Amino acid sequence: MRQGSIKVSTLLLCVFFCCALNANATSFSVTSYGAKANPSADDTTAFLTTWKAACACSGNVELLIPQGTYYLGQTVFRGPCKFNTITVNLQGTLKASTDLSRFGKGDDWVEFSFFNGLTLTGGGIFDGQGSASWSKNECPTKKNCKVLPTSVKFVSLNNAVVNSVTSIDPKFFHFGVLQCKNFKASNINIKAPEDSPNTDGIHIERSTTVSITDSIIGTGDDCISIGQGNADVLISGIKCGPGHGISVGSLGRYPNEGNVKGLIVKDSSLTGTTNGVRIKTWENSPSYSYVDNMTFQNIKMTNVFNPIIIDQNYCPYYNCDRSAPSKVKISNIFFQGITGSSKSQAVMTVKCSKSAPCQNVIVENVNLQYTGGSNPIALCSSADVKFPGTKPGECTSA
Repeated sequence: MRQGSIKVSTLLLCVFFCCALNANATSFSVTSYGAKANPSADDTTAFLTTWKAACACSGNVELLIPQGTYYLGQTVFRGPCKFNTITVNLQGTLKASTDLSRFGKGDDWVEFSFFNGLTLTGGGIFDGQGSASWSKNECPTKKNCKVLPTSVKFVSLNNAVVNSVTSIDPKFFHFGVLQCKNFKASNINIKAPEDSPNTDGIHIERSTTVSITDSIIGTGDDCISIGQGNADVLISGIKCGPGHGISVGSLGRYPNEGNVKGLIVKDSSLTGTTNGVRIKTWENSPSYSYVDNMTFQNIKMTNVFNPIIIDQNYCPYYNCDRSAPSKVKISNIFFQGITGSSKSQAVMTVKCSKSAPCQNVIVENVNLQYTGGSNPIALCSSADVKFPGTKPGECTSA
């Protein structure tokens, strides 16, 4: 057996012994397990060895990543684990490999999955080094494309808290929240160039009781995207821009998608984005689903194209199948207290499905001025829209 292997085995035996003696407060540093924080070193194995030791402990556990820059390939922190809670204290910077072969068949870089009680904090940085891969992303033009890795993915977690971390330049999405329950994120800083493809800030899917608050997101796609199968999502205190706005969807692309209900987006601002707040569904959806009970409230727009959109004709490709309308039913949507400036004369566009017209869309105390000087207009089709106390106060046929 090599000397390095003996050293790691000895450390693991020591850690297990310490866990048995003191399960209430145990800390594991990646540097104790061989992480070098050196550009010539790959620290993936050291991080995974540290996780294995931490996962085997009961009580309240810390995984410490001290200051320094660590270079990683695909790194999956997977449970189930023995601990009650774990705090991942990210003080340093993690840099993703630029070699796409290092990610195998996976579509993520760092993953936390299948355990309870995560807190991710510490002020550190996830650097996806995406600029080396963006030219290889075919998804903006090819429907059935190979998806590049998301920087950080949270999968099947209960009671997770993420705060005070930064993500820059992912290869694809910054953060993905999938099948989580009671997930809270705050004070997140997200940065990528305006022209970086598919770099959604935070994507949420098949999750319940999620809150994203008090964060700054400037990226090349949606600042926050709410996908299928979500319930009880709160978005508050977000500064978005550049980017494509805050979006529900796109929905209805795949068979048997889950419904989306109980969304609140409030007390936020969007600056220079290509869309504001948006609901988008595909035409010719393969199965029925619904969107219900969504409120967009107290939102400030500054030089935003298309500030308010419901688009059930969504398709970003030139060869879309438009043979049938969307089967996603949209109802009980409230736009309240949305103010500011629009770079498009149509400050609101509601294009709904002919087979499932939008029901009970309320636009109240909304005042958006067109920067071109003409009067703002609202374009609507196949929708029941009411405008109490709002300019322009009526729909023009879309």
